[in-house]
Amino acid sequence: MPATVARSSSSGPDDACCGEFRSVSRRGLFVGALALAGTTTAVGSAVVTASPASAASADSVLVVLSLRGAADGLSLVVPHGDPVYYQARPRLAIPAERLLAKDAMFGLHPSLAPLLPLWESGRLAAVHATGLPAPNRSHFAAMEEVEDANPGSTVRQGWLNRLIGTDAGGSPLQGFNVGGGVIPGALFGDEPVMSAGSVDDVRIPGDDEWVSQDGRKRSLHTLWDTHPGPLGKAMRSTFSAITDFRPVQAAADNEDRYPNSDLGRALATVARVVRGDVGVQVLTVDQGDWDMHSGLGTLEWGQMLHNADDLATSVAAFMDDLGSQQSKVTLLVLSEFGRRTVENDNYGLDHGYGNVMFVAGSGVRGGAFHGRWPGLTLDDDADLLVTTDYRSVLAEIVSTRFGSSTATVFPGFTPTPVGVMT
Repeated sequence: MPATVARSSSSGPDDACCGEFRSVSRRGLFVGALALAGTTTAVGSAVVTASPASAASADSVLVVLSLRGAADGLSLVVPHGDPVYYQARPRLAIPAERLLAKDAMFGLHPSLAPLLPLWESGRLAAVHATGLPAPNRSHFAAMEEVEDANPGSTVRQGWLNRLIGTDAGGSPLQGFNVGGGVIPGALFGDEPVMSAGSVDDVRIPGDDEWVSQDGRKRSLHTLWDTHPGPLGKAMRSTFSAITDFRPVQAAADNEDRYPNSDLGRALATVARVVRGDVGVQVLTVDQGDWDMHSGLGTLEWGQMLHNADDLATSVAAFMDDLGSQQSKVTLLVLSEFGRRTVENDNYGLDHGYGNVMFVAGSGVRGGAFHGRWPGLTLDDDADLLVTTDYRSVLAEIVSTRFGSSTATVFPGFTPTPVGVMT
C-alpha cells in the first residue's frame, strides 16, 4: 500500500460492547479524500503548506506505542505489596518471588526481562494508577478520548497533531504512522502527516521499471505543480515529502534483529525512519490484542505471556537499533484503560479503569516506579483508581523534550508534576 499523507476531521463511531475491538482494531475516517495515482491526500478545512522546507534533523523524537484492547497494567507492573492483589486473583496473580526489578510495592512481569538493561541503566520507568479523568469502558470511546486529549471538544484533532503544530515547518514528515494507512486519532488534525506500512511504501505508485523515463511522475508534476488551490498545494507537499524521505529508504533494514511479529516489524520500521534522520518528530505504532477477557493465563500459559514477551523483546531491539539517534528518542507506551482488579471465571479480566504507562529513552528518570498508589479494593467496582491523569505524563514529555506549550497541546488542562522526566 502506498504512503498516505493526510489531515482530516471526523467523528469516531459509537460502540456498544467489547466485540467492537475484535471486529475493528483501529478506527478513523478520511473526510474529503482525493485518490490520485494511488496516493491519498485527505484535505480538511485548512490549507496544506506548499513547498515545505527540505528535510532537517529533528532535535527530539517521540514514539508512541499504543497497546490496543486495554492492557492489564496490574499484570505488567504487579503491586505485590498490596495484599488485595493476591486476594482478587487467586489463579492469575504472579508470585512475588518471580517478579523483576522489585521494590516494596511493585515488580515487573517476568516476561519483561529483555527490558531489565534499560531499567537498570535508568532509561525505563513506569507510572502506575494513570488514566482518563473519569472511567470509560468502551474501547473506541476511550481510545478517542485518550488520543484527542481534549475532553468536551467537538473538534477532531489529536494531541500529537497539536504538538507538531507548535512547529511552523508544516511538512508531512513531522508526523509518521507506521501502519495500514488509517491515521490514529492522536495524529488526526489540521497538520499534514504521513502513514505507511513500510518505508518502501512511501512512493508514487507506478514509479518503477515499467514506467519509462519517470513518465508518471512527469505527468503528475505537469498536472499539479502550477495547480491553484489547496489540492495543488497538498500534492506539491506530498511530492516534496516523498523526495525528502529517500534517506530513510537508504538506511539499513535491521528487521532480522527483531521478533517475527507485527510489533517487531513495525518497530524495525520506526527505527529505520529515525535513523534516516529526515525530520520526523513523532511516530505512532500499535500492538494488539490486549483485550483478555479470557485466557490471560498464568506464568505457564496464556496471552499475557506472549504479548508481554513480544512487547519487551521488540522494544529492547528497537532501543538498540537506534544507534547514534538513541539520545534524541523518547518512547511512550500506553493503553486506553486497564482491567478489573478481580479475575473472572475464564482466566481473564474484564474492563477496568486505572492502568500503567511506560516511558523509555531520552530524558527519562528511569529505574523507578512513579505515581501515587491508591490501594486496591474488593468492593463492587473493584477498579484500580486513577491518581495521575495520563495527560500529566504526556505534558511532562511535551514540555521537557520539545519545549512546547502544554496549554496548546492540552487545552484547558493544568498538569500536575509526575517526576518521570528529567
